[in-house]
Amino acid sequence: MKVSSIETDKAPLPIGPYSQAVVCGDTIYISGQIPLDPETGEVAGATIEPQARQALANLKAILESQGLSVQSLVKTTVYLSDMGHFGAFNSIYETMLDGTRPARSVIAVAGLPRNVLVEIEAIACR
Repeated sequence: MKVSSIETDKAPLPIGPYSQAVVCGDTIYISGQIPLDPETGEVAGATIEPQARQALANLKAILESQGLSVQSLVKTTVYLSDMGHFGAFNSIYETMLDGTRPARSVIAVAGLPRNVLVEIEAIACR
């Protein structure tokens, strides 16, 4: 089966040796999206709310580059630097996913790239 990389300028370019996403058959594996503004390369805000919105916007931009929407998501994995952000993150996640409820894991981590508060990776299907 052919595997191909996805790259869109509507989401931040990778900050390491990886692709924004990879397509294999009808499945899209989206690398962890942190809250970097794709235009400036800067972290979006200092609190969980703007960071969660930006990380989710980056995820959506990658989906949209493939003609997909959040309704195509089947699994997300969320990494939070502080589980105290869980409630605020959930509110933003629910709103931005517009009622879509993919399978999800939320994991507290000791640190994330660029010292951000959230990172989100996902799997979607065509």
